[in-house]
Amino acid sequence: MRAQPVTPAAPIPLLTGTLTSTGSDTLASLMSGWAADFSRRYPEVGVQIQAMGSAAAAALAAGTAQLGPMSRPMSEPEIAGFRQRYGYAPLALPVAQDALVVMVNQANPLEAISQRQLDAIFSVTRQCGQAAPIRRWGDVGLTEEWRTLSLLRYGWNTASGTQGFFRLRGLCGGDMQPTVNELPGSVAVAQAVAASVNAIGYTSMGFHARGVKRLAIIDAAGHTLTADAQTLRRGEYPFTRPLYLYVNKPPGKSLDPLTLAFLARVLSDEGQEQVSQAGYVPLTQSQRLRARRAAGLP
Repeated sequence: MRAQPVTPAAPIPLLTGTLTSTGSDTLASLMSGWAADFSRRYPEVGVQIQAMGSAAAAALAAGTAQLGPMSRPMSEPEIAGFRQRYGYAPLALPVAQDALVVMVNQANPLEAISQRQLDAIFSVTRQCGQAAPIRRWGDVGLTEEWRTLSLLRYGWNTASGTQGFFRLRGLCGGDMQPTVNELPGSVAVAQAVAASVNAIGYTSMGFHARGVKRLAIIDAAGHTLTADAQTLRRGEYPFTRPLYLYVNKPPGKSLDPLTLAFLARVLSDEGQEQVSQAGYVPLTQSQRLRARRAAGLP
Protein backbone atom coordinates (compact mmCIF):
# COMPACT_ATOMS: atom_id res chain seq x y z
CA MET A 1 0.00 0.00 0.00
CA ARG A 2 1.34 3.38 -0.97
CA ALA A 3 2.09 5.63 2.02
CA GLN A 4 -0.15 8.64 2.31
CA PRO A 5 1.65 11.97 1.92
CA VAL A 6 2.13 13.97 5.07
CA THR A 7 0.42 17.35 5.05
CA PRO A 8 3.02 19.97 5.93
CA ALA A 9 2.36 22.23 8.91
CA ALA A 10 1.05 25.66 8.07
CA PRO A 11 3.96 28.07 7.79
CA ILE A 12 4.37 30.60 10.55
CA PRO A 13 3.77 34.05 9.06
CA LEU A 14 6.68 36.46 9.06
CA LEU A 15 6.21 39.19 11.66
CA THR A 16 8.59 41.99 12.49
CA GLY A 17 8.51 44.90 14.88
CA THR A 18 8.22 45.54 18.61
CA LEU A 19 5.50 44.80 21.14
CA THR A 20 5.44 46.82 24.36
CA SER A 21 3.66 45.74 27.53
CA THR A 22 3.27 48.12 30.47
CA GLY A 23 1.34 47.21 33.58
CA SER A 24 0.84 44.75 36.40
CA ASP A 25 3.68 43.44 38.57
CA THR A 26 1.53 40.38 39.35
CA LEU A 27 1.55 39.44 35.67
CA ALA A 28 5.27 40.12 35.19
CA SER A 29 6.40 36.48 35.31
CA LEU A 30 3.58 35.34 33.04
CA MET A 31 4.24 38.12 30.55
CA SER A 32 7.95 37.27 30.53
CA GLY A 33 7.18 33.61 29.86
CA TRP A 34 4.73 34.42 27.10
CA ALA A 35 7.19 36.92 25.61
CA ALA A 36 9.99 34.32 25.55
CA ASP A 37 7.69 31.81 23.83
CA PHE A 38 6.55 34.45 21.34
CA SER A 39 10.12 35.49 20.52
CA ARG A 40 11.08 31.88 19.82
CA ARG A 41 8.16 31.60 17.43
CA TYR A 42 8.66 35.03 15.88
CA PRO A 43 12.38 35.85 16.24
CA GLU A 44 12.05 39.10 14.30
CA VAL A 45 9.71 40.57 16.93
CA GLY A 46 11.03 42.23 20.08
CA VAL A 47 8.85 42.18 23.20
CA GLN A 48 9.45 44.77 25.92
CA ILE A 49 7.95 44.14 29.37
CA GLN A 50 7.57 46.94 31.92
CA ALA A 51 6.05 45.81 35.23
CA MET A 52 5.14 49.04 37.02
CA GLY A 53 1.83 48.14 38.64
CA SER A 54 -1.65 48.06 37.17
CA ALA A 55 -1.97 51.85 37.30
CA ALA A 56 0.76 52.03 34.66
CA ALA A 57 -1.60 50.40 32.15
CA ALA A 58 -2.59 54.00 31.37
CA ALA A 59 0.25 53.66 28.84
CA LEU A 60 -2.29 51.83 26.71
CA ALA A 61 -4.42 54.97 26.55
CA ALA A 62 -1.36 57.08 25.77
CA GLY A 63 -0.48 54.79 22.85
CA THR A 64 2.96 53.91 24.25
CA ALA A 65 2.06 50.23 24.78
CA GLN A 66 0.02 47.69 22.83
CA LEU A 67 -0.56 45.45 25.86
CA GLY A 68 -1.86 46.54 29.27
CA PRO A 69 -1.67 43.65 31.76
CA MET A 70 -3.78 44.36 34.85
CA SER A 71 -4.60 42.45 38.03
CA ARG A 72 -7.88 44.36 38.39
CA PRO A 73 -10.50 45.80 36.05
CA MET A 74 -9.80 49.28 34.76
CA SER A 75 -11.44 51.98 36.84
CA GLU A 76 -14.16 54.21 35.42
CA PRO A 77 -11.80 57.23 35.24
CA GLU A 78 -9.21 55.12 33.38
CA ILE A 79 -11.81 53.91 30.89
CA ALA A 80 -13.12 57.47 30.51
CA GLY A 81 -9.61 58.74 29.72
CA PHE A 82 -9.16 56.07 27.08
CA ARG A 83 -12.62 56.74 25.61
CA GLN A 84 -11.94 60.47 25.47
CA ARG A 85 -8.93 59.84 23.26
CA TYR A 86 -10.25 57.04 21.03
CA GLY A 87 -14.03 57.26 21.21
CA TYR A 88 -14.48 53.70 22.54
CA ALA A 89 -13.48 51.62 25.56
CA PRO A 90 -10.42 49.32 25.66
CA LEU A 91 -10.99 45.59 25.29
CA ALA A 92 -10.47 43.58 28.51
CA LEU A 93 -9.41 39.97 27.94
CA PRO A 94 -9.13 37.57 30.90
CA VAL A 95 -5.99 35.46 30.47
CA ALA A 96 -5.68 33.58 33.80
CA GLN A 97 -7.27 33.09 37.21
CA ASP A 98 -5.44 34.31 40.32
CA ALA A 99 -6.20 34.67 44.02
CA LEU A 100 -4.70 36.67 46.84
CA VAL A 101 -3.17 34.57 49.60
CA VAL A 102 -2.22 35.61 53.12
CA MET A 103 1.22 34.60 54.35
CA VAL A 104 3.05 34.60 57.66
CA ASN A 105 6.57 33.71 58.71
CA GLN A 106 7.19 29.96 58.51
CA ALA A 107 7.80 29.85 62.29
CA ASN A 108 4.26 31.10 63.00
CA PRO A 109 2.00 28.26 64.29
CA LEU A 110 -1.19 29.84 62.89
CA GLU A 111 -2.79 27.78 60.08
CA ALA A 112 -5.97 29.70 59.17
CA ILE A 113 -7.51 33.13 59.55
CA SER A 114 -11.03 34.51 59.03
CA GLN A 115 -11.83 37.46 56.80
CA ARG A 116 -13.09 39.43 59.81
CA GLN A 117 -9.77 38.85 61.57
CA LEU A 118 -7.85 39.83 58.45
CA ASP A 119 -9.86 43.04 58.20
CA ALA A 120 -9.21 43.84 61.87
CA ILE A 121 -5.46 43.38 61.26
CA PHE A 122 -5.08 45.50 58.10
CA SER A 123 -8.00 47.94 58.18
CA VAL A 124 -8.64 51.03 60.24
CA THR A 125 -12.39 50.95 59.48
CA ARG A 126 -13.17 47.24 60.26
CA GLN A 127 -16.12 47.10 57.85
CA CYS A 128 -16.18 43.29 57.83
CA GLY A 129 -17.66 43.27 61.34
CA GLN A 130 -14.85 42.67 63.85
CA ALA A 131 -15.51 44.74 66.97
CA ALA A 132 -11.93 45.52 67.97
CA PRO A 133 -8.64 45.90 66.10
CA ILE A 134 -6.14 43.04 66.20
CA ARG A 135 -2.71 44.19 67.30
CA ARG A 136 -1.10 41.07 68.80
CA TRP A 137 -0.91 37.44 67.76
CA GLY A 138 -2.72 36.49 70.96
CA ASP A 139 -5.78 38.29 69.53
CA VAL A 140 -6.10 35.51 66.92
CA GLY A 141 -5.68 32.73 69.47
CA LEU A 142 -1.93 32.13 69.66
CA THR A 143 -0.50 31.36 73.10
CA GLU A 144 2.78 31.27 75.01
CA GLU A 145 5.45 33.59 73.62
CA TRP A 146 3.22 34.52 70.67
CA ARG A 147 0.43 35.86 72.88
CA THR A 148 1.98 39.31 73.46
CA LEU A 149 3.93 39.55 70.20
CA SER A 150 2.73 42.51 68.11
CA LEU A 151 1.89 42.12 64.41
CA LEU A 152 4.08 43.57 61.69
CA ARG A 153 1.96 44.24 58.59
CA TYR A 154 3.16 44.25 54.96
CA GLY A 155 1.24 44.98 51.79
CA TRP A 156 1.51 46.38 48.27
CA ASN A 157 1.82 50.03 47.35
CA THR A 158 -0.98 52.16 45.88
CA ALA A 159 0.31 51.82 42.28
CA SER A 160 -0.70 48.17 42.41
CA GLY A 161 -4.08 46.78 41.51
CA THR A 162 -3.42 44.14 44.17
CA GLN A 163 -3.79 46.63 47.02
CA GLY A 164 -7.07 47.92 45.59
CA PHE A 165 -8.41 44.38 45.22
CA PHE A 166 -7.31 43.48 48.76
CA ARG A 167 -9.08 46.54 50.16
CA LEU A 168 -12.25 45.71 48.23
CA ARG A 169 -12.44 41.99 49.00
CA GLY A 170 -10.31 41.47 52.09
CA LEU A 171 -11.27 44.66 53.94
CA CYS A 172 -14.90 44.86 52.73
CA GLY A 173 -14.08 48.12 50.95
CA GLY A 174 -12.48 49.67 54.04
CA ASP A 175 -9.37 51.80 54.49
CA MET A 176 -5.89 50.46 55.08
CA GLN A 177 -4.16 50.95 58.42
CA PRO A 178 -1.42 53.60 58.26
CA THR A 179 0.88 51.09 60.01
CA VAL A 180 0.88 48.77 56.98
CA ASN A 181 4.30 48.83 55.33
CA GLU A 182 3.67 49.35 51.60
CA LEU A 183 6.10 47.58 49.27
CA PRO A 184 6.38 47.41 45.45
CA GLY A 185 5.42 43.78 44.80
CA SER A 186 5.33 40.08 45.64
CA VAL A 187 9.07 39.60 46.05
CA ALA A 188 9.45 42.52 48.45
CA VAL A 189 6.44 41.49 50.56
CA ALA A 190 7.54 37.85 50.79
CA GLN A 191 11.10 38.78 51.70
CA ALA A 192 9.88 41.10 54.44
CA VAL A 193 7.56 38.45 55.91
CA ALA A 194 10.32 35.82 55.76
CA ALA A 195 12.69 38.17 57.60
CA SER A 196 10.38 38.95 60.54
CA VAL A 197 8.89 36.27 62.79
CA ASN A 198 5.88 38.45 63.71
CA ALA A 199 5.05 39.54 60.14
CA ILE A 200 1.93 39.03 58.02
CA GLY A 201 1.35 40.01 54.39
CA TYR A 202 -0.62 39.21 51.26
CA THR A 203 0.43 38.35 47.72
CA SER A 204 -0.60 36.58 44.53
CA MET A 205 -1.03 32.80 44.56
CA GLY A 206 1.43 32.55 41.67
CA PHE A 207 4.31 33.63 43.88
CA HIS A 208 6.21 31.13 46.03
CA ALA A 209 9.03 31.93 48.42
CA ARG A 210 11.09 30.26 51.11
CA GLY A 211 10.61 31.31 54.71
CA VAL A 212 6.87 32.01 54.49
CA LYS A 213 3.69 29.99 55.01
CA ARG A 214 0.28 30.49 53.43
CA LEU A 215 -2.76 30.67 55.68
CA ALA A 216 -6.07 29.08 54.80
CA ILE A 217 -9.08 31.44 54.85
CA ILE A 218 -12.11 30.75 57.07
CA ASP A 219 -15.23 31.96 55.27
CA ALA A 220 -18.43 33.32 56.80
CA ALA A 221 -19.90 29.80 57.01
CA GLY A 222 -16.89 28.52 58.93
CA HIS A 223 -15.36 26.58 56.02
CA THR A 224 -11.56 26.52 55.84
CA LEU A 225 -10.45 27.14 52.26
CA THR A 226 -7.12 27.14 50.45
CA ALA A 227 -6.46 28.74 47.08
CA ASP A 228 -6.34 26.04 44.39
CA ALA A 229 -7.88 25.30 41.00
CA GLN A 230 -10.96 23.65 42.52
CA THR A 231 -11.85 26.40 45.00
CA LEU A 232 -11.20 29.12 42.42
CA ARG A 233 -13.29 27.55 39.68
CA ARG A 234 -16.15 26.75 42.05
CA GLY A 235 -16.11 30.34 43.29
CA GLU A 236 -15.49 29.24 46.88
CA TYR A 237 -12.20 30.95 47.69
CA PRO A 238 -13.14 34.52 48.67
CA PHE A 239 -10.17 36.37 47.14
CA THR A 240 -10.32 34.99 43.59
CA ARG A 241 -9.71 37.38 40.70
CA PRO A 242 -9.16 37.25 36.94
CA LEU A 243 -5.94 38.58 35.43
CA TYR A 244 -6.45 40.71 32.32
CA LEU A 245 -4.73 41.87 29.20
CA TYR A 246 -6.19 45.16 27.98
CA VAL A 247 -5.77 46.02 24.30
CA ASN A 248 -6.83 48.80 21.96
CA LYS A 249 -9.31 47.16 19.57
CA PRO A 250 -11.54 49.51 17.60
CA PRO A 251 -15.11 48.16 17.33
CA GLY A 252 -15.62 46.20 14.14
CA LYS A 253 -11.91 46.25 13.24
CA SER A 254 -9.08 43.77 13.66
CA LEU A 255 -6.22 44.14 16.10
CA ASP A 256 -2.81 44.90 14.68
CA PRO A 257 -0.99 41.71 13.54
CA LEU A 258 1.60 41.69 16.36
CA THR A 259 -0.96 42.05 19.14
CA LEU A 260 -3.28 39.50 17.54
CA ALA A 261 -0.46 36.95 17.16
CA PHE A 262 0.61 37.47 20.78
CA LEU A 263 -2.93 36.92 22.05
CA ALA A 264 -3.21 33.80 19.92
CA ARG A 265 -0.24 32.33 21.80
CA VAL A 266 -1.52 33.44 25.22
CA LEU A 267 -4.92 31.85 24.58
CA SER A 268 -3.49 28.68 23.00
CA ASP A 269 -3.04 25.34 24.78
CA GLU A 270 0.66 26.12 25.16
CA GLY A 271 0.00 29.60 26.50
CA GLN A 272 -2.44 28.33 29.10
CA GLU A 273 -0.03 25.56 30.10
CA GLN A 274 2.41 28.33 31.01
CA VAL A 275 -0.30 29.72 33.29
CA SER A 276 -0.29 26.44 35.23
CA GLN A 277 3.50 26.32 35.35
CA ALA A 278 3.58 29.85 36.77
CA GLY A 279 1.32 28.81 39.67
CA TYR A 280 -1.94 30.34 38.44
CA VAL A 281 -5.14 28.68 37.23
CA PRO A 282 -5.75 28.50 33.45
CA LEU A 283 -8.96 29.65 31.86
CA THR A 284 -11.66 27.06 31.30
CA GLN A 285 -12.38 26.10 27.70
CA SER A 286 -15.50 28.28 27.66
CA GLN A 287 -13.64 31.25 29.13
CA ARG A 288 -10.88 30.84 26.58
CA LEU A 289 -13.37 30.59 23.71
CA ARG A 290 -15.09 33.80 24.76
CA ALA A 291 -11.73 35.60 25.03
CA ARG A 292 -10.62 34.37 21.60
CA ARG A 293 -13.87 35.52 20.02
CA ALA A 294 -13.62 38.93 21.66
CA ALA A 295 -10.06 39.32 20.34
CA GLY A 296 -11.11 38.32 16.83
CA LEU A 297 -9.29 34.99 16.85
CA PRO A 298 -10.66 31.87 15.13
